[in-house]
This record gives sequence, C-alpha cells and structure tokens, in this order.
Amino acid sequence: MAIDTQTTITGPHTAAPQVDRLTGRAKLVLFVLCAAQFMVALDFSVLNVALPALGKDLGLSQSALQWAVTAFALPSGGFLLLFGRIADLFGRKKLFLTGLALFGTASLLATLAWDPASFLTGRALQGLGAAVIVPTGMSLLTTTFPEGPLRAKALGISGTLLSLGYTTGMVLGGVMTDTLGWRSTMGLLVAFAVIVLTLAPGLLPESRTPQRPRLDVPGAVTVTGGLLAVIYALSTAAQRGFGDADVWGTLIVGLALLVAFVIVESKASAPLVSLPMLKRRTVAWGNLGGLVTFSMMSAVIFVLTLYLQETLGLSSFETGLIFGIQGVASAVAGAYAAKFIGRFGARRVLVGSLLGQGVFIAALLGLGSESGALLATVAVSLASMCHLGAIISYGVTVTSGVPNEEQGLATGLVTTTQQVGLTVGIPLLGVLATTQASLFDGVRTVLAIDAVIVVATAALIGLGLRKRA
Repeated sequence: MAIDTQTTITGPHTAAPQVDRLTGRAKLVLFVLCAAQFMVALDFSVLNVALPALGKDLGLSQSALQWAVTAFALPSGGFLLLFGRIADLFGRKKLFLTGLALFGTASLLATLAWDPASFLTGRALQGLGAAVIVPTGMSLLTTTFPEGPLRAKALGISGTLLSLGYTTGMVLGGVMTDTLGWRSTMGLLVAFAVIVLTLAPGLLPESRTPQRPRLDVPGAVTVTGGLLAVIYALSTAAQRGFGDADVWGTLIVGLALLVAFVIVESKASAPLVSLPMLKRRTVAWGNLGGLVTFSMMSAVIFVLTLYLQETLGLSSFETGLIFGIQGVASAVAGAYAAKFIGRFGARRVLVGSLLGQGVFIAALLGLGSESGALLATVAVSLASMCHLGAIISYGVTVTSGVPNEEQGLATGLVTTTQQVGLTVGIPLLGVLATTQASLFDGVRTVLAIDAVIVVATAALIGLGLRKRA
C-alpha cells in the first residue's frame, strides 16, 4: 500500500516513499519537481527571440547563432539515458541537486558571458545540467506518486508546466530582451535554479535501486555517442540542408553507434537499457507517440511563426500573443487530462489526442496568403490542447507497470524521446517551408505532411496497444 510522505523517509538504499493523497508536503514535493521541469522548458525557448540582439552584443555571426541552440540541445538530449541510469544506481535526489547546481552555475556564466566562447560554454553546461535534472526529476516524481490516478495527476501538472514553460519563454523572451536586454533571459534561469535548489534538499527523499550493479560503460559510450551524433546532424541540417556531406556522414555514424548499442546491450550482464523493457508494448508504442507529438508540434510552431510574421506581417509581440493564447489552452487541457486518463485509460487518451492533434493541424490548411490569424489562433490552440493530452498520456503509458528500480530508465526513455522529438521536427519538416517556391506554399506542404504523420501514428498506436484476448 502507498504511504504518506509526511510520515516516512527512505534510507539510502530504498525506493522513494509513495503518497496515496496530495498532502501539503506532497504538494510541495510536486511543486519543486515541476518548477525544475518548467525551468528547463523555459530555457528551450526564452533565448530564441533574443538571438539577434545576443549576436550583435557578443559578435556572433548570423550563421553561428544556431550554436546558441545547438550547444544546449546536444548534451541535453545526448546524456539523458546515461544520467537516468546513473540516478537509479547512485541516488536520484543526489544527482538532481547536482544537476540544479550545474544548471544554475552555467546560467550565471551565460549571463555574464564576455565573448562567444564563454557564452557557448555556458549553454553547453546548461544542456548538461538539464540532462541531469529532467530524468532524475521525472523518476523522483514517478517513484513518489504511485501508478494510478495520483501519478496521472502529477504527470498532468508536470506536462502542463512543460508546455507552459516553452510557450512562456517565447513571450517572456521578447519582452525581457526589449526592456532589460538579452542577458536578463539567462539571469531569470539563475533565479529559478537558486529557488529550486534552496527548497529541494529538505523536501525530496533519496531513492535508488537496492542493488548497485556495475555501470554499463560500453553501452553508455555507444548510446551517448550515437544520440549526440544524430542530434548534431539533425540540428545542423536545418541550416545546411540534408544534401550536406557532413550532415549525412554524422547521421550515419550516429545510427551505426545506436545499432552497436543494441548489440552491446544484448550481451551485457548489467545493461544500461534492458532490451526486454524496450520490447514492452507500452514502452515502444508510448515512446513512438511521444516522439511524433513533440516533433510534429514543434514543426507546426516553427512554420506558423514564419507564416504569421513573413506572410501576414504580424509583429513579434502579436505573434507571441497568439502563442500565449495557445499556452493558456494547453493549461486548460492539462487540468483535465488526468481525469480523462482515469476514466478512459492512457491508451485511449493517447490515441484520441494524437488524432485530434492531426485533425486540427489539417484545419490549418485553410490559412490564406493574406489573412488567417484568427484561424491560426483557434486551430493551433485546439491542436495544442490535444498535444498536451498526448504528452501526459504517453508518459503514463510508458511508466505504467515498470518497477521502481527501473523508473529512472523508463523516465530517461520518456525524456530522451521528448528531447529528440523537439530537436528533429524542425530540421525534418521545417526546412521544406523555406525551400519551396514561396513560403506560403512551403507552410501548407509542411502542415499537410505533418497532419498525415500524426493521424497515421494514432492509428498505428491504436492497433499496437490493442488489448489482447
């Protein structure tokens, strides 16, 4: 039976205490974990609109500005699985606090950066800190809140704040850059890290697996190297195009390392990733849903930003306002997602959410070359509500039925899927929008392909997760 966090504290080798209701202390634990996730999501987008001002201040060329994003994306996506497993073995709370300290210090370095090298170093260390915070925070959440309504509710709140963090960053970044300068966007992250790091030690319980097996070094090297190479290739493809030899070469190396990782894990006595876990239908199909919902929605946001500003001529503030409305709609969806999962089950909510996301993306094909701001606002908000439902239900799907000692690995897979999805969507589809004869035609092409992929994925997951007799 689950127990109350107010009365039970774990020892160094036990699982985190679980809660059977949201007591005052449990709410504080949830607040700390969600605040950390919100902070990382904020970092993904708060700098985007500040890039031109940042480039002028630090002397970064237009072509080099992509590294402000890539320097963060590489370690944040490449090291997630590794740190998720290290947390399982050596203590989730301990690693979570280490990640917070690293993230805060790196944000301070980026705030005070005096040249491109110091800024990019800060961004890379931020990404490394995020790779520690995200899987450890998620595994602390799933081991604290037991499988069922409470975990669904906790993941619902976390997913809502994740979406709000990304959207808030887009709006807040423009306002802060215009009024306080680009450095304030990085300074905001320092303040967040300090607040969470102050509260976390006294609230979070320590948890780890009872046994301490050897870390699978060959598996860690191959999967980390493979993810780094794939993310780098897909990130740079947006600037260089997929015809670039370096992009293809790096992509092939990355895929080869991931194949090698599977071979290594099949023979390892203490594998980094349990292949039987990857064969679980809920893990495989759930992560596919997560990959598609994140990658396809990020591509939609990218092309809509181009459409609203380049085609309709809206200002950055007006564009940010539209995405702000989208964020509010996502928050509404987050408030009800857990209830839907409790009533209909995570599988049905995942399939239904993906289907809805695809249908409302298809509705964006009605955009005109001279008008369409209202349709864009309504359709992207509804698509985002479904997107958030997919985010929460895929997290519940993947972590359901997984023992506590493997929750770090399961949540590492969830967050790796999330980061890779955020990374690949724009290079894979966004580049089509900028290479067509006209931007408007390119946007419509991307939206059509995007909608088809999401709807087809919903159908596949519905079949793959169908209950067996």
